[in-house]
Amino acid sequence: MQAKKEYINRELSWLDFNDRVLQEANDKHNPLLERFKFVGIFSNNRDEFFRVRVATLNRMRNHKKISEADKKFLTNTLMSIQERVGLQEDKYTKTHENLIKEAKQNNIFLVDETKLNKKQSEYVRTYFQNKVRKHLFPLMLGDSLEYNKFKDQSVYLSVEMCDSSRLQKNRYALIEIPSEKLDRFIELPGTKDKKYLIFLEDIIRFNLSVVFSILGYDIFDAYLVKLTRQAELNIDNDVLKSFMEIMSESIKKRRKAPPVRFTYDKKIGKELLKQVLQTFGIKSKDNVRAGTRYHNLKDLMSFPIKTESLLFKKLPLIPHPDLPANRSKFMILKEKDVLLHFPYHSFENITSLVWEAAIDPKVRAIKMTFYRVSRDSIVMRALINAARNGKKVTVFMELQARFDEADNIFWAEKLQEEGVKIIPTIPGFKVHSKLILIRRREKGKNIYYANMSTGNFHETSSRVYSDTSLLTSNPQICKDVNSVFDLFETKFKHPNFKELIVSPFKIRSFIYKKIQTELDNAKNGLEAWMIIKVNNLVDHKVVDKIYEAADAGVKITLIVRGICVLRKNIKHKNIDAFGIVDRFLEHSRIFVFANGGQKEYYISSADLMSRNMDHRIEVISPILSLDHQNEIQDILNCQINDNVKARHLQANEINEYKKNDSATAYQSQLEIHSYLMQKSLGSA
Repeated sequence: MQAKKEYINRELSWLDFNDRVLQEANDKHNPLLERFKFVGIFSNNRDEFFRVRVATLNRMRNHKKISEADKKFLTNTLMSIQERVGLQEDKYTKTHENLIKEAKQNNIFLVDETKLNKKQSEYVRTYFQNKVRKHLFPLMLGDSLEYNKFKDQSVYLSVEMCDSSRLQKNRYALIEIPSEKLDRFIELPGTKDKKYLIFLEDIIRFNLSVVFSILGYDIFDAYLVKLTRQAELNIDNDVLKSFMEIMSESIKKRRKAPPVRFTYDKKIGKELLKQVLQTFGIKSKDNVRAGTRYHNLKDLMSFPIKTESLLFKKLPLIPHPDLPANRSKFMILKEKDVLLHFPYHSFENITSLVWEAAIDPKVRAIKMTFYRVSRDSIVMRALINAARNGKKVTVFMELQARFDEADNIFWAEKLQEEGVKIIPTIPGFKVHSKLILIRRREKGKNIYYANMSTGNFHETSSRVYSDTSLLTSNPQICKDVNSVFDLFETKFKHPNFKELIVSPFKIRSFIYKKIQTELDNAKNGLEAWMIIKVNNLVDHKVVDKIYEAADAGVKITLIVRGICVLRKNIKHKNIDAFGIVDRFLEHSRIFVFANGGQKEYYISSADLMSRNMDHRIEVISPILSLDHQNEIQDILNCQINDNVKARHLQANEINEYKKNDSATAYQSQLEIHSYLMQKSLGSA
């Protein structure tokens, strides 16, 4: 368990990634309102980190069978996390404060309840009475309250009530901020040129006398507090229950999971804080942290002001040159493979494929996998329509997708009601591959069409996640995709694959083999290099293999968005490791190998983590078209040449911006958009 000097601690590396997000919030080249969003993303990421990773480390440290050495290592890791988070918290607070100052310069004012003019005060009173009050249910502290009733991720206003006549003792209460029911930010009356916003909790502060004056109190102070619970599900193995029932019950149990972090306004009084901690069941002070007046700034991701000049200039969707709107996609795919790049190309290319399959009389069956899916999914409605039209529709819905379990259960039940076959989840394994298979009857034969993607079939995320998606009618690839679905339905009988590489069977050995080939070629004087683009590089054995190849002379380029545990030093001089954080979330996984001059290109759903290679159903697909290989190489070159948004991941240069000799700013995501647009226009 203990980390070696050859690797960066994975938890600290993740915090480095979140620091890159915070860098974007501080980058004045980004428009102001986009920088507010990056503050929100940082806040949301950090919450998830505590809910998942810190919670896991705490459970491991408290395990009865853990060795003293491992317990010490975990304790030191948790201490390092707290230290790093503390430093980031200061930076995060200053960033938010500076953005508020900048907003004022742009006539956007975030005001609290003490800064309201007469007109705004009347508006706040009316808004409270009409919109807010019916959602407030104060809990009086000191009464019999069960701490596990408090919601994870919600913010609460802790209230101290005083009687100026001193006839009554002070009393304390908690009010949940109803941000699930109402907007967190409310726009106030302003002027044509000036916009005013107030937090929902400040509207409640302004009206506390309306809530509590019946108790005889006339002085009120209020401070935000926030509870974060661990997010791991405890799966019940009751054989009499369906897995869907088990997951539904586990999601409910998550709401009562142990606290993993508690933050509070540092101005809160000692007695009130003591009562709040006791009420929330906070016994350990390890993860209790004083903060500022406002918590849960993830809501900044949906900041209500939409001034165009303060947002990123919209990049128009690029029409794919091979997918004209007036042609059947099946006819196109009979002629050639099609490679899509989201969000530059529209996800409608996928939804329209499924819609076409739903109404095409020649289509007999549709199969899809889902890991994350939006609650208002167009793809899902298309599948339901296909089932109603008599198509045989089969779906693998991954019910264990963290934080999306409820939405996935919703759709699994909805699809079942419509006659769609839902393949049961495989306990102990997650299906993370993103696949579509369509069977069409043509001239008396079954012809197959397939889609392999690096990202989810999710309309919303496809607009902000950078992913690669292959559409093909290649018979062998389609046969392999069908074998993946057979794998689900035959309870893990291992089929043979000829083109696809599938975990947990082959991906690890495939990666080892490809790296070894480059290593051997370097020793034999042949062309030897590789480019690996993933979200996370965590597996130590893969890292060791990369070290070995670099030391043998293989030129290695690593483009890693998130966690990268590789610790490059002078010895491993052939490694260039960097990450890109920009307006789109880099999400595609791409592997390129020189192969002695016979270059090979692959896309995948899998990161280089033990869980992906050993405990998930993942797919690596080859890119066989020379045109598509060149296109992927051109896009990767854009990222390699990025001198605006790329940051080094080497241990001694982490998060330093990656510069080159060019005097011209080169921002890869903008360059990729321009490149794909030129390709589209060039084919017109």
